[in-house]
Amino acid sequence: MKGDRVEVVIDTGDGVRTYEIDATRAGRKVEVSTVRGVVEVAEVTRTGKPVRTGRFMQSRVVALVEHPASDAGDPGEAESGARRRSRHAEAMGQERLL
Repeated sequence: MKGDRVEVVIDTGDGVRTYEIDATRAGRKVEVSTVRGVVEVAEVTRTGKPVRTGRFMQSRVVALVEHPASDAGDPGEAESGARRRSRHAEAMGQERLL
């Protein structure tokens, strides 16, 4: 999703270095995978085609931080979704558990 971001902090021997991979356009997302000692962070399209890729040795990765896209633009959106679900549950004859 546009706005997703992954930070990778790497040990360089004399300090650390930070790399960022962002989902830069609508419909793209950032995927993280670990295979055979290599951490791969890739920005991919809807069809799964990688656009940008960063590969890092797993033994050198100090931190891997995922920052999902924030929906801070509309603070009432989460509440309206919860209300919508509770109304649906009431219509289905289910009680609220929490």
